[in-house]
Amino acid sequence: MKPATCFPCLACALLLSGCATDGPLVRPEKTATISLDSALAEASRAAASGQQDKALTLLRSAASSYPAEKGPWLSMAQMKFDRASYGEAILHAQEALQRDPGDQVGNSIIAVSGLRLSTKALADLSQQNNLSGSLRSEARDLARVLRTSIGEDVLVPTAAAPKPVRPRAAPAAKAAASSSSSTDPFGSLK
Repeated sequence: MKPATCFPCLACALLLSGCATDGPLVRPEKTATISLDSALAEASRAAASGQQDKALTLLRSAASSYPAEKGPWLSMAQMKFDRASYGEAILHAQEALQRDPGDQVGNSIIAVSGLRLSTKALADLSQQNNLSGSLRSEARDLARVLRTSIGEDVLVPTAAAPKPVRPRAAPAAKAAASSSSSTDPFGSLK
């Protein structure tokens, strides 16, 4: 063989043998992943001992190791809900619902968190006396839907003695009576 044709063949052989090595620089060893149940249990123990940040870190790790599982997302949503971080609770619950749209816990967290955020925003607006016009009518419509959904005449019961049951008045008369007799902008929502 001539040296001019031997050099390219030798270089090609060296390149191919270099690609076939399985050294630590080419392919790092995979870290052992723990089972989903173990990760959730460990996160639960961390949360119970007051280490919320550690628990959230463990749950995020489990969510990335098991991307199709809803469990880590539901646990994060519940932790955020318990800490009154309702916006984050909603986001985590939505992630769980992407994996299981029929999950009752995820839907409940979203519903209750959303209601708590809405209640706070409406209370803030009420204190500022800025609940008027279309916001007021939209709040009335939402309250009507909520009352119908839960089968209650009053959304937020008062701590006072229960009021006697009155026959329902016509909607126009009821609205006129509640708007003239009360300075509470939510009076008509009850």
